[in-house]
Amino acid sequence: MSHSVLILIHLFAAFIFVGTVFFEVLMLEGIRKHVPVDAMRQVEVAIGRRARKFMPFVILALYGAGIAMAWNYRSVLAHPFASSFGTLLTIKIVLAISVLIHFISAITLSSKGLLKSRHFRRIHYSVFAHMIGIIFLAKAMFFLRW
Repeated sequence: MSHSVLILIHLFAAFIFVGTVFFEVLMLEGIRKHVPVDAMRQVEVAIGRRARKFMPFVILALYGAGIAMAWNYRSVLAHPFASSFGTLLTIKIVLAISVLIHFISAITLSSKGLLKSRHFRRIHYSVFAHMIGIIFLAKAMFFLRW
């Protein structure tokens, strides 16, 4: 598959994933104090059910394309601290792995009925912060040099 196609797949999947996280953090957390606890819990459960239907495919496309693109930079990644690009790409990959761990944790907790509102919030805030870092690094690794 061409690098351009991989970039498009990766960007569209990232758009869906990041957009979902931004919505949950910026919109849902903003209404939490205005909605009864039971209603908010129902919204969280409904969002979780909906996300479990399509988000695994988004994650598969996002990480599959990301891994395929990273393969093109395997020589850079073999010596990640030899260049600014390699260092920033490595940090981006570490953040992406952490996001995947968060996602798997949320799915696991949810499937066991253990995903409480506080876990939901903490996971989303953490993923939100990771996503801001990843977005910054996606551009910075092509422009920052040292």
